Amino acid sequence: MLKLNQNERILEILLNGKVIFSVDPYKPAPLEIGKGENFYSMSHGSFKIKENISQRIRVKITEAKADGNCALIKTNYGTLTLTVEEDRRIKVDFEGFDGYNRMWLTLPSNKDEFVYGSGEVFSEFNLKGKHANIWVAEHINALQIGKKLVKQVVGIKNATKSQAFKKYETYYAQPTFISSEKFFFHSLTTARAEFDFTKDEATVVKTDEIAPFYIGFGESFEDLMNNLTSILGRQPELPDWVYDGHILGIQGGTDIMMSKIDTAVSHGIPVNGAWIQDWEGRRVTAVGKQLFWNWEWDKELYPGLDEKIRELREKGIKVLGYINPFLAVEKPLYKEASEKGYTVKNKDGEDYYVTITTFPAAMIDLTNPKAWEWIKGIIKKNMIDFGLAGWMADFGEYLPTDCVLYSGEDPELVHNTWPARWAQVNREAVEEAGKLGEIMFFTRAGYSNTPRYSTMMWCGDNHTDFSIDFGLPSVIPAMLSLSCCGFGLSHSDVGGYTSFFNLKRSEELYMRWCEMNAFTPVLRGHEGLNPDLNAQHDASEEVLKHNAKMAKIHKELKPYIKAAVKENAEKGLAVIRPLFFHYDEKEAFEEAHEYLLGRDVLVAPVIRPKAVSREVYLPKDEWVHLWSGKEYSGGRVTVPAPLGEPPVFVRKGSDVLNLIKK
Repeated sequence: MLKLNQNERILEILLNGKVIFSVDPYKPAPLEIGKGENFYSMSHGSFKIKENISQRIRVKITEAKADGNCALIKTNYGTLTLTVEEDRRIKVDFEGFDGYNRMWLTLPSNKDEFVYGSGEVFSEFNLKGKHANIWVAEHINALQIGKKLVKQVVGIKNATKSQAFKKYETYYAQPTFISSEKFFFHSLTTARAEFDFTKDEATVVKTDEIAPFYIGFGESFEDLMNNLTSILGRQPELPDWVYDGHILGIQGGTDIMMSKIDTAVSHGIPVNGAWIQDWEGRRVTAVGKQLFWNWEWDKELYPGLDEKIRELREKGIKVLGYINPFLAVEKPLYKEASEKGYTVKNKDGEDYYVTITTFPAAMIDLTNPKAWEWIKGIIKKNMIDFGLAGWMADFGEYLPTDCVLYSGEDPELVHNTWPARWAQVNREAVEEAGKLGEIMFFTRAGYSNTPRYSTMMWCGDNHTDFSIDFGLPSVIPAMLSLSCCGFGLSHSDVGGYTSFFNLKRSEELYMRWCEMNAFTPVLRGHEGLNPDLNAQHDASEEVLKHNAKMAKIHKELKPYIKAAVKENAEKGLAVIRPLFFHYDEKEAFEEAHEYLLGRDVLVAPVIRPKAVSREVYLPKDEWVHLWSGKEYSGGRVTVPAPLGEPPVFVRKGSDVLNLIKK
């Protein structure tokens, strides 16, 4: 129970009768304001940001007064209003502070605290000791890839070494974190923000505007996430067909699609979908096999696709496609959008072209209501009515800060919101077509409104290797950090995506990734940026046999995963969960490369090449090793992990043990 209390001149915030924070006009305020300006340089979605702070002032509190569930804090620059909502969180609003566009808020901390969040974080999980930049960007840039390739050429392949966190960028940034002390912070800013967790006794939140924020509490982490997601929104339940096997990643045309499906089915793989990202056309560049961003069926590459979609649907196999908020400048849809004024402009009033790998593309202006309805109509007609059962709703990170928007809004304050707006367009198209619950679209980028609009996240363009910060291991903290930010449904491309030269997918990597994804909400493949370099689902008889086993397990888990997805939709408790959500143990707070699938299944994916075993931390509980049936009561154990038997443990007595036919 959260309450405000007036104790003479001091305003107290009480949680279950205990004072957790107080405001005393005679003491320094935990709030500073200031003025500043950012300078941005964007290349291929990656940003360099320089900042000039011209003023920073500590606010002086002149009066603090509580009145029931509200309180006013008057300062020498403006007024803060504190409102207790539902007895479990406080919202802080600002009035005044005119002319200031910087805010520093200092929150209490301690050296033993663990903190998680700030969006989707790949190389870290616990962020205590780190400084996080909350700005949506491309997660993987060309310079990083280039350095990696050079190192590999000269024989340096240290998969356990990650880049410095100060260089970190992410597709999905969000001004949210949760603490091991069972509270969350969430800002309503749309500007760039920073979380400074480097101090033992304090956390400093900086936002590049004076913006409202929430601080919420929970008796448990289940309560905490319920509280947080009641603000952010929750994802709906997934379509029933999603759980029925493997969604194969295929490209190259109708004949290839049908041949690969036939091969998979003949080898016993339960195929529930074919994801053909090049349904709208393929563009071959110096980088790899990419796509022609014209959101219409390419009849030359996929002749008869409309009929094949119907045929496959009758066999229980859905066909999925691809879309993003760009337009290929060589194609008809761009010409139409440009003539109608539906594209983002530069300062000279011309269409703003953004370079994507090696080619330019125009951006649909999502602040223009007519452009919004236009692209939504294209999704409904060219994708939904065409028969696609889902799609990758890619990108959203690339809005430049020097563009001109139809709405006249400052692009610096719109940039972070762009992926959420893109998710909203897709969601509205699905809902208006009456297909929510039948169609699944999955997004890569995100911000604060993404949890309420997207139906599924995927973890972006991971490297086709075992590297700790970009490869298979990075997917685990990425999914866990999304869960801590209130987005409870996520998965990744089986085998990763980014592949160049000697950075290519081995059969071992493919199989290890497939093992992991069998124990996530969605099992979906991707041929990758350079398919010819990569082992695919049909690379060999061994891979086909392995894939069949994992896809069958995923299908057998359907009742269990569906129940967890329903719990996420109703309560905001993620399907992929950190161990500490259910176990108050130091090791559980530290563990970044294991996760709970729902409440009863612990998964410790194999994240090193050529591994035949793995050490696993088991929280104090009664666990049954899935493959051997051996029972454990917690602690660190090392178990065999041959291909096809990733370390998976089930809580003793769970029905899961009756679902899987090993």
